[in-house]
This record gives sequence, C-alpha cells and structure tokens, in this order.
Amino acid sequence: MTKRSALAGFRAGICAERVPQRRNGTDSSPTVGCHVDLDRELGGDITENRISRNMTTQRDWRMTVIGGQLKGIPPGIESIPIGQIAEQRWNLLSGDLPLPAAIIRESALRQNSRWMQQFLRFSGALLCPHGKTTMSPQLFKRQLDDGAWGITISTVQQLCVTRRHGFKRILMANQLVGKVEIRYVLDELAKDPEFDFFCIVDSADGVARLVEAVRERSPARPLQVFVEGGYGGGRTGCRTLEQALHVARQVKHSEPFLALRGVEGYEGTLQSSEGLDTVQRVRTFVRFLTSVAETCAKENLYAPGPILLSAGGSAFYDLVAETLNAASLGNRQKVVLRSGCYLTHDSGLYQKLDEALHSRLPKSEHLGPGLIPALEIWTYVQSVPEPNLAILTAGRRDCSHDAGLPVPLKRFRIGADRAPVRLNSDYELTGLNDQHAYLRIPSANSLRVGDMVALGISHPCSTFDKWRILFLVDDDYQITSAIETFF
Repeated sequence: MTKRSALAGFRAGICAERVPQRRNGTDSSPTVGCHVDLDRELGGDITENRISRNMTTQRDWRMTVIGGQLKGIPPGIESIPIGQIAEQRWNLLSGDLPLPAAIIRESALRQNSRWMQQFLRFSGALLCPHGKTTMSPQLFKRQLDDGAWGITISTVQQLCVTRRHGFKRILMANQLVGKVEIRYVLDELAKDPEFDFFCIVDSADGVARLVEAVRERSPARPLQVFVEGGYGGGRTGCRTLEQALHVARQVKHSEPFLALRGVEGYEGTLQSSEGLDTVQRVRTFVRFLTSVAETCAKENLYAPGPILLSAGGSAFYDLVAETLNAASLGNRQKVVLRSGCYLTHDSGLYQKLDEALHSRLPKSEHLGPGLIPALEIWTYVQSVPEPNLAILTAGRRDCSHDAGLPVPLKRFRIGADRAPVRLNSDYELTGLNDQHAYLRIPSANSLRVGDMVALGISHPCSTFDKWRILFLVDDDYQITSAIETFF
C-alpha cells in the first residue's frame, strides 16, 4: 500500500495496515526505511545508525551545573550537575522544590512519542520537529532517538544551539538574510562535511543575497534551499504560482551555488474567513504547495535526488501528510512534517486541535493512546482573600497566556492527601500578574493557604521559554532528571 492510499484509507476508517512487528530487536517500520532511502539519495552513509547520521559528539548535558539561583531549584543549592539530580531523591509532593516549578511527566512523553511514531508509520511521512518549542537539546536527542529525520529551527541563535550540541541535519524554516547569519552557516558547512542544512527563499532578492555570499566563499557544495509558498494576509512565502516559479528559476540559474531541494510552507496561521472553514483553507493552501512542486518538477528545476515537501505544524499535520503525499512527482517526493508541540502537548490550544485531528481520523484508536499533556506548572495557594478567590504563586513570568490562560488541573495537600486530587470546571483561572494567578473557586471550596495546585498550560512554546530548568518526574512526582533549555 502506498503512503497516499494508506493515509486516505485510514481517514476513511479502513485500517488496512497493521503496526510493523519488531524482528531481532529492531524496528522494521517504513518510517525508518524512509530515513535510509533519503540518506542514500542525498549521499548519506546508510550503514550508520540513525542517530549517528543526525548527530556528532554531543555535549554531555549530565555535567551541566545548576544551582539555587535558577527558578525551581531548591535555595541553598550552590551547584549540582544535572546528572546527579536523581540522587537527591527530591519529590515534588513532599515540598522538596520551591514553587512555582515546571515539571514534565516522563510517562506522558513516552506515550506521545509512541503516538507520533505510529502516525508516521501509517502516513509514510518524515518528522523534523520544530526545536523552537522546547529549545532543549536533551529533548531534541530524544526525538532523534524516536526516529526524527532532523531538527527544525527558525533563527541562527537556535542553529547555534543545535550545532553546539552536535546535531547534523537542520532545516531552517525561515529566510536566511543577514550577512553575519549567512556567514555563520557557510562557516559551519565548510567545517563539517556531514552538516546537512536547508533554508528557505521566497524572493529573487533573497536568492541574490545568498548567491553573493556563497560565491565569495567558493564552497565545495551548494547551499540547499526550499522555495516557500504563502497565502494572502499570511507571513512569508510566494503568494502565487508565478512568483514561486520565478524564485525557483532564479535558484536553478544560481547553480552550483544554490540547489533547489523542495517546496515549503506553513499552514498553522490560517484562520477561517469568507465562509471557508479552516480545514478547507488548509487543504487549499497545501494543494497550492503541491502545484508549485509539480510545476517545478516539470521544468526540471530541482537538484538531483528526492524532492522534499515540507509543512505541518502541530495542528493540521494529518491534512498536510495526506495532501503532499498525493503530489504527482514520480514517487520522488519525501514529505517532511515539522510538528514540535506533540511531544509535551498541552491542556488548552493543542488539546482542542488534537481532538479535531482525531475527528478527521475515524480509526485513530488504531494508533494507540493519543497525545496527553506532559507539562505542568506547580504552585502554592498563597492567599484566600475572598470566599471565591485564591491567589497562586505563579504568573506571566511562569506560564504561557498568549493562547489562553492556564487550566487548574489538580491540588495536593502535604500531610493529608495521598495523591493529587483532580479539580473540576468550578475552578477557573481568571487572570495573571507577573508573579500571581487569580483562581476562581466554588463556595464549597476546600483550598487553603499552603495547598499545592497544578496548572496545565496552553501553547508549550511560550511556557518553555520562561524556564531554564524543567524537571522530569515519574508518576509519583519523584524527580528523575532535569531538562535544560537555551532561549
């Protein structure tokens, strides 16, 4: 069964393929096969294991020293390597951490990883998760361990982080414009022949800036680019087929300095308008990307090798995979999704979007348990100044609020509760200050000062960037390790 028919059949409720079995301890899934085929066609060494293809020697995060000057670390801790945190035997529910603290539930990470692996197997797509979500090289490595093809970034600062930590295949889903930024990329390509880098272009001016910089360096290999498609009222990207073809032809004429590897776009910012629902607008836009890709192929504008088609944030990656797999490119296309939020998921925006995704995939239960929130912000009740109001020790400095306020999930009273108690919809966060949260509570409320309250967040990207250190916990909230971020 082809990638296109597998996903289309799955959407229709026909689960014709079974999950691949493991043989001799190895995974025989077609997802891994896609990695091997692509590396072969792009000149990679297929005898290497997946991780060594995508990474060089990584900085040892276990030796990173942290201390009480960082939010969430117990005061009085001058310095401790992350690799020794488990030895401290801290437990969140024992009050061993100062609150607020950000935690990631290990069991939820595992479940979310498995779900995405199953989706990739059935869709035949590759995954290049967006690193901007977590900016955590430890989590990047986990995603590569799970089979990711590479890591997506948006800025050169993010690229510096990935290179500093040894990641080898990077897709910059943004325009590379400044001289300093272009110079850094070219320096990295010159230093490391295994560094596999891609960026995007949407104008002849952008192409000219890259060509000028590359020509000065006379590199041994071209800079690999995607032509970006966009839509009216959106952000970057060519608005019409004619514009996209003009840019693609400019890239072709720029050989051997540039190489056109594929077509890229981002559908996540589409909103309903003019009577069209969002799903229809997403399909229309991704079909536009497909038409650009097909026309470029007819004009022989691509460099030799696979044609990479990339889109797919964390909201509509099912529609993207189905539509891009349908491109008529003589089976040359490799679909590269870029979802970053799937790993930790959330309790707001992406939970709703994931429910909509499952409604579009009637047999999604065959992929196993779905995505669940892994990220929580724990706080104390510091005041109950009114009968229906509690004030918590977290605020805008700790939680995302751009896509909805945090959601009260559970509470715990040290010395009284054996496990966290779920909070119902009578508990609602109504506002945030920098360091305070306003929690509306029912008249029959039993919360009191000193109780712990867990908040689920909406939009992981803008919560991760508020924390240098997040703790990994088991299902008993025992601290097992810590995650370092680089924003």
